[in-house]
Amino acid sequence: MYNNQYIKRKEAHLQAQRNSMIKILIVEDEKPIANLIRLSLSKAGYNCKCLYDGISAADEIEKETYDLILLDVMLPGADGFELMEYIRYTGTPVIFITAKGTVNDRVKGLKMGAEDYIVKPFEIIELLARVEVVLRRYNKLNSIIEIGGLTINTVSMTVKRNDSFINLTNKEYEILLLFAQNPNTALYRETIYERVWGGEYQYGSRTVDLHVQRMRKKVGWENELQTVYKVGYRLEV
Repeated sequence: MYNNQYIKRKEAHLQAQRNSMIKILIVEDEKPIANLIRLSLSKAGYNCKCLYDGISAADEIEKETYDLILLDVMLPGADGFELMEYIRYTGTPVIFITAKGTVNDRVKGLKMGAEDYIVKPFEIIELLARVEVVLRRYNKLNSIIEIGGLTINTVSMTVKRNDSFINLTNKEYEILLLFAQNPNTALYRETIYERVWGGEYQYGSRTVDLHVQRMRKKVGWENELQTVYKVGYRLEV
């Protein structure tokens, strides 16, 4: 029989595996703060990237999909509120991180669609907790995801429809999970390839399309998983 210490290590390992699929963009112009956040989130297993101005962040958001954005308000180039006007249409959850702690600023950020608002200075443990709450709200960390008639168990990596298991390859499962964690969001072929296979997508490659089509047929998402012309795919639920 396994002891409690072994079980805790196993659970921590499985949690780190799930977290490694989560991509977080940190947009903060104070590099020491940005790098501290990145280091702390990376230790928790998240895949993080830092940018230090609004223009670079806008370019990045346009070409890449993230699971969560940590966004400062006072940024050079374009401030966080201006960026939020663009981000809100992508469906990506946002947590504002800023020194502007007035009630009006908080209300403005929340009304614009931010999921949370944390004021500097803050404890890293509080930020980690808020990140986890938002990710769970968006089914990014939930071990059981029910979507599109499917039940996905991210611990056992199993998929069921009507209590019957569906046999998927590892790549098909990872693609399925990516769509399940990003419903109603258009995912570029480049994004799917980078998140599932790693490396750079080769223009004209049919790898993503073939795997998506096989997965879509197996799970019965012929109607739910829509092709987005010249972009990729979107799960409509």
